[in-house]
Amino acid sequence: MTPPHRTRLTFHGPLSETRADALVRRLTRHRPTTVLDIGCGSGELMLRVLATAPEATGTGVDLDSDDLARGRRAAEERGLAPRVRFLEESATGTTRGPADLVLCVGSSQALGDRLPEVLGELRRLVTDRGRVLLGEGFWERTPTPDELSRMWPDAAATDHPDLATLIGLAVDAGFRPEWTETASLDEWEEFESGYLADTEVWLAEHPRHPLADETRQRLDRHRARWLAYRGILGLAYLTLVPTA
Repeated sequence: MTPPHRTRLTFHGPLSETRADALVRRLTRHRPTTVLDIGCGSGELMLRVLATAPEATGTGVDLDSDDLARGRRAAEERGLAPRVRFLEESATGTTRGPADLVLCVGSSQALGDRLPEVLGELRRLVTDRGRVLLGEGFWERTPTPDELSRMWPDAAATDHPDLATLIGLAVDAGFRPEWTETASLDEWEEFESGYLADTEVWLAEHPRHPLADETRQRLDRHRARWLAYRGILGLAYLTLVPTA
């Protein structure tokens, strides 16, 4: 028996049902016929877009075979399988575009190490009349050295920009921001709690399992990092329109 993991998550990020519904309505307003999801995971948001835009086809790219398999099952269950592909491959230099709608939510690292490079790739991958949804981290405020020391390994203040800088980089890359919104603290707490919840319950019920010590260390490490960046690290959802 191995610990369950992420079974309580709908989205792999701080995204509520209410915000997801609003995003889908906005992103399908211009009637996309092709959708490209970078670092798609199980592709939940892409599948919702396809359900709302019946003329659209979708392509999801990711390296996690388990998430891709989950996405394929969901597509089959919802009758969307003929219109979507889940591909296990790198998005670096991908030739899967251009698409009318490009989703890149919490996965910009799949396109490059620096935001100007990422945004340049997104501009290349979207059609001239299309849209990009970029879900990207930013600092709500500059973290202190002590706070950084308790986040991820080698965390630095330069890891993320502030929100104004992030939007400015998008404009410099050839976009105009149609819509700017940021994840709420409630969304973050629902995501981070949901990320750990099933494994926490398993650990409470199996404290002497051979995997218990390793699992306990992993959970405690993740929770400590989350609590260190809680209220400091934000996530922006930017709906971007390419400039002519």
